[in-house]
Amino acid sequence: MPEGREEGKRAILITGTSTGIGKACALYLDSIGFNVFAGVRREADGNALKKNASDRLTPVLIDITDSESIGSALKFVSSEVGGAGLAGLVNNAGIVTASGLLEFLPIAEIRNLLEVNLIGHIAVTQAFLPLIRKGHGRIVNMGSIAGIMPQPYLAPYSASKAALEAITDSLRLELKPWRIPVSIVEPGIVYTPMWDKAETVAAIKAKNFPQEAFDLYGPTINGVVEILKNKKRIKMVAVSIDAVARTVARVLTAKRPRTLYIVGWDARLAAFLTWALPHRAIDWLAMMFWRQLGLKEKNRKDYV
Repeated sequence: MPEGREEGKRAILITGTSTGIGKACALYLDSIGFNVFAGVRREADGNALKKNASDRLTPVLIDITDSESIGSALKFVSSEVGGAGLAGLVNNAGIVTASGLLEFLPIAEIRNLLEVNLIGHIAVTQAFLPLIRKGHGRIVNMGSIAGIMPQPYLAPYSASKAALEAITDSLRLELKPWRIPVSIVEPGIVYTPMWDKAETVAAIKAKNFPQEAFDLYGPTINGVVEILKNKKRIKMVAVSIDAVARTVARVLTAKRPRTLYIVGWDARLAAFLTWALPHRAIDWLAMMFWRQLGLKEKNRKDYV
């Protein structure tokens, strides 16, 4: 059990628990005694999660981009917790589908990513805040170091995480009269099943780019696909998914949680560099990092 007050059977809701960080958080928090409402979009995902958990974990069907789905989830959770309310809400659901060259990304994909990674979290928070007040609970948002140090080829994702950080800070001030802590967790690179799909997704997207994209960014497109093939190198710099889950547990159990939790050596280094160095130096370091991962600039042309 992490340090802090005894949680007993206090209830929490986590969104996006089918895989990755959300799944790890749900199982870990269940193992240390929380009543976990694990948000999933498909019943099959909830059943699979339940097989590895105790009776304290309850799957909840919720699509955070659908108001009716959020309302149904709220009704169910409210009936289960009653007047005790919620001890915590962990806004974790997220996607990285709109990744690639910003110049050629479909606007519809960018809108969808922002709907999931930002608007959806706001909608869930609005809906469940009354239960948080009842339970004298707290809110934890899952950010990313990409929100502090945005990366090339991840502009929409970085934007969504930067915006989530701003939402976190604003909401914390608004909820001060009720002493509801609002924190954000900023992991660095975390190796999740998402990476296993990323290579295929990137290759498919590359094929769909217009010829103009290859004329302008040919080496970059091929380089990014090659990076995603190198799972071994990605794993070398990635932080453990269990480390993120333990950090979320600390946020939920600390007597006075911090406003920001940075997880992983790469995230801590990036946060320090963005504080200490000018933007031009950060740009240079970011590109050096991508080159170390395997991105090469070959046959560069001059475009007028």
